[in-house]
Amino acid sequence: MFIGEYSHTLDTKGRLALPVKFRSAFGGGCVVTRGIDQCLAVYTAEEWKTLAGKLATLPQAQATSRAFSRLMLAGAMDLEPDKQGRIVLPDYLRQYAKLGKNVIVAGLYNRLEIWDREAWNVYKERTERESPDIAEKLSELGV
Repeated sequence: MFIGEYSHTLDTKGRLALPVKFRSAFGGGCVVTRGIDQCLAVYTAEEWKTLAGKLATLPQAQATSRAFSRLMLAGAMDLEPDKQGRIVLPDYLRQYAKLGKNVIVAGLYNRLEIWDREAWNVYKERTERESPDIAEKLSELGV
């Protein structure tokens, strides 16, 4: 289970050191793809296989299904962490998420998200302000 918020930096080659506490989970590699809300999503190989299988079952006749599948699958990249636990984020993914040098790695149970630090702070502040409304909507779902 991935939880927590970690400040990291990208080096000039686009390398990101995964948080130490999560590195063993990515020993078999990982998949990085475009996330929702203009961030990147990082999945273990096993979790990615599960997600990709679900995406493959979406109805191809629906435009929203095709669009979401394209967002997630066409943008995905298999990566192997190096011996220091770093992954190289491809340029097209760094551009998509508008990542600068300073990033936040957020643990979200079955995945990590990588955010530009400034964008994360804006998102987090907005979400914190809206938390009463969010909580009310989630209670309607039984959460």
